[in-house]
Amino acid sequence: MKSIAIIYGSSTDNTREAAELIADKLADYSPKLIDVSDATVEDFESADVLLLGTSTWSVGELQDDWDVFSSKIKNLKLQGKTIALFGVGDSAGYPDTFVDAIGILYDDFAQTGAQFVGEVSTDGYTFDDSQSVRDGKFVGLALDADNESDLTESRIDAWVNDLKQYLD
Repeated sequence: MKSIAIIYGSSTDNTREAAELIADKLADYSPKLIDVSDATVEDFESADVLLLGTSTWSVGELQDDWDVFSSKIKNLKLQGKTIALFGVGDSAGYPDTFVDAIGILYDDFAQTGAQFVGEVSTDGYTFDDSQSVRDGKFVGLALDADNESDLTESRIDAWVNDLKQYLD
């Protein structure tokens, strides 16, 4: 079984709560849950699979703790690792920058040699634009705790079930 680290940045607990729910759904895999403000390079480099979560702030900005860590990303040695992204945004308040931060993480981590999995269709989402959409799909799981909290668990269930093929 592959080792899994769920590393997240959360300012209002929405992303932390999503990370904890993902960890619960993956309990059989014994994932390590880490706040990025406490994360070390070793936390990233020692895991086989990285599930990285962030919220989007202001007008399409990366969460503060991820912003602080971002200067270290380019030096991470992640060749052969698998990365899946998840993010929380506000599709009603910021429809032009919905979950932009996972697109920012995608671009930053794309330089590390890791393989990305866990793309999600934009079907069923209401937003105008997002940096996290590539080839018609979100680069990871998009969540909206402010406006669509009733969909969070079912979206996480579907995403986690899709990811399981990469975890054994």
